[in-house]
Amino acid sequence: MVQDFAARQESAFRSLASLAGGLATIAAVIVGAILAVFAAATVAVIAVMASALLAFAGFAMRARRTVRARRTDSDIIEARHQGGHHWVAYGWNERR
Repeated sequence: MVQDFAARQESAFRSLASLAGGLATIAAVIVGAILAVFAAATVAVIAVMASALLAFAGFAMRARRTVRARRTDSDIIEARHQGGHHWVAYGWNERR
């Protein structure tokens, strides 16, 4: 009976270790929650930057189509060989 009583007693270090383990668990949960918030914020920032990049690419494509559609005159001067050393250029005096 005395041996059973002595075997069942817990030491003070065991209760301190249990308390330290609980505190470490709480600290780990808090650090994990903070890291999860930072990871979610990072994903959100990447999504915003990607959507801005796509918007700018769309604007660039629209501007490119607009510039091509409005341009009716060409900057090319037509030249014809008349024979020998004679060339005649057309369209150079109509350039702006």
